[in-house]
Amino acid sequence: MLGTLARFCAAAAVLAFASLAPDAQARSLDDIIKSGSIRVGVNPNFPPMSSYGKTNQLEGFDIDIGNKIADALKVKADFVPTETPQRVPFLTADRIDISLGALTRTAERAKLIDFTVPLHTEAMAVLTTDKEPLTKWLDFNKPDVTLVDMRGNWTVDFLKEKLPQAKLLLTDTIADTVRAVAQGRGNAIIENIDFFMSFTKNYPDVKWKVLDDTIFVAYDSIGVQRGNDSLRNFLNVLLYDLHSSNAINETWEKWYGAPMLKKVEPNPYF
Repeated sequence: MLGTLARFCAAAAVLAFASLAPDAQARSLDDIIKSGSIRVGVNPNFPPMSSYGKTNQLEGFDIDIGNKIADALKVKADFVPTETPQRVPFLTADRIDISLGALTRTAERAKLIDFTVPLHTEAMAVLTTDKEPLTKWLDFNKPDVTLVDMRGNWTVDFLKEKLPQAKLLLTDTIADTVRAVAQGRGNAIIENIDFFMSFTKNYPDVKWKVLDDTIFVAYDSIGVQRGNDSLRNFLNVLLYDLHSSNAINETWEKWYGAPMLKKVEPNPYF
């Protein structure tokens, strides 16, 4: 995910650590099938991607996708709790076979691991209500505009640089951020909007809208150990099928309460 500055700092530390550690031998596609299970790294503290539910079992978008992958392999999904900074090291150390958890493709990570074709996107855009007349994100650079964001998010500095005239109201959680706009204490949220949409359901009387003026789109893929082409090629074929059948978008909407803002277009050539 493109979430917070802290996560970017942690990612930098992870890359430095992982670059010093030699890769353990990855399990091939045949190895995984013979073992009867695939080890799927998921972030247990990142709802609705994945988290522990009321019965203390992992649930969420990543869990459903992990089970679809396991079903296609005719094996069991063995979910491994993997915090954000652990995703690359767990792959290079062969503690997991694949990594989910909103793993954004970056050039630095591509030096250490391989990526499949995109699983989903993260779109930075504007979430507001029908009371807001502005239609372009740069139009929010006005003294009478209050933007709401979370403390520590890298987007706080982005907004200060790009929209310096707007006021900033900082909150502690995604829920607090959405609540501030719902209550009229802020005009809009400019962030990776997909991760905020499920919280808008708490305010059914508010008419929410996402502006068409998308700022940028990042692509999140499934991470595999570098050189594990048999597994990566299988996943690429499977992801094409899951995107073409709309299974991924339906799973996304199930957990996020809204369609993916920028859908992944399936491509049979990878």
